[in-house]
Amino acid sequence: MNTDPRLQHLEKLVEMSVTLNSTLNLDELLQRIINVACDVLDCQAASILLYDEKRNRLVFAASSGSDPKKLAQIPVPLEGSIAGSIFKDEKSIIINDVSQDTRHYNNVAQQLDFSPTSLLGVPMKIRDKGVGVLEAMNKNSGQFSAEDERLLTVLASQAAVAIHNARLIQALQRAYDSLRETDELKNNFLALASHELRTPLGIIIGYASFLQQEEESEVSEHAERVLAAASQMRSLIESMTSLHLLQAKGLTFKPRVVPVQQVLTAAYEEMKQISQEKRQTLELDFPSQSLLVTADPEKLTPAFINILNNAIRFTPSGGKITLGARQYKGNVLATVQDTGIGVASEHLPKIFQEFYQVESHTTRQFGGLGIGLTIARGLIETQGGRIWAESEGLGKGTTLSVLLPPAGTSTLSMPAT
Repeated sequence: MNTDPRLQHLEKLVEMSVTLNSTLNLDELLQRIINVACDVLDCQAASILLYDEKRNRLVFAASSGSDPKKLAQIPVPLEGSIAGSIFKDEKSIIINDVSQDTRHYNNVAQQLDFSPTSLLGVPMKIRDKGVGVLEAMNKNSGQFSAEDERLLTVLASQAAVAIHNARLIQALQRAYDSLRETDELKNNFLALASHELRTPLGIIIGYASFLQQEEESEVSEHAERVLAAASQMRSLIESMTSLHLLQAKGLTFKPRVVPVQQVLTAAYEEMKQISQEKRQTLELDFPSQSLLVTADPEKLTPAFINILNNAIRFTPSGGKITLGARQYKGNVLATVQDTGIGVASEHLPKIFQEFYQVESHTTRQFGGLGIGLTIARGLIETQGGRIWAESEGLGKGTTLSVLLPPAGTSTLSMPAT
């Protein structure tokens, strides 16, 4: 059995390191630090006080045999307290007769029902920044020594790092929980809003269609405007529903071998009139030979409708949009190229994020919910494809590229670069 005190202390320091790094639960960690301090220094009690930056004071985080909730209610001022002096001066303090020290903060002893007779306190720092104070109280035999101070200083350094890490984990968990709650609320809103808006919208479209048949030209003209607005609103509702189903994994896919030209032509026919109303040129550019892909055309067509709708929205009157397709390294590459406003390089990675808008909401010109490309990406990636955007900058147009698996497979034959 080893009796060398220095080796015994070294063993205890190693044990401390293992103990403190075995948990990231802050409450459990604080209690372990207290227990280790009492064991290593052979004392009756120990306390951890952490610095509260907002109120510029120390607050008890843990103390031997005390209720954590009660401790949290006990503030310790930086002025006029032993712990405050240790924290401010960043120096250890050994007091072997606490009753004779005017800095002793009696309020703490009264609330904790514990009277310290001797005390050793050391500052807790991480990266030269003070985070709190670690105290050991009432040595069981003899007085606190310089060796005790060295041991507690090492423990305080290890504890500061462990507490910092545990706090980071706590903050990350809170952020994750908040994001998860926000995401759940958003999904519930999408489902509820799209459901509740369908009924009144159906009534509006029904009456507008009826009025459109009236002989009076003014009534018919007004009805046509109402019908156009209602149709646009229905499109937005369908987008909300699609996004909700994608996020909830509620969409079912029935893949089959289909010519990509069939899908692109269907999207072209759907968006042609809107493009013409904006006086744009909308063209198809693909070979007559079938480019076969494995996909569900009922889900792939809406993806290209959303991509086209985005191109039409951000291309000014007189602009040109080309919908093309070709073979590409064993896959099928479809593109939607426009001569629109373009995208700045810093926005390119973000345009597929849900509800992301390149424009500020206070100066918007082009409308939309910011979910069209999100839906397109979901519909394409779920079917084994990949989508990305390219632009040379503002005013230089944008190209949306979609790489699709060839017939007979649900995966790309090579990763796109």
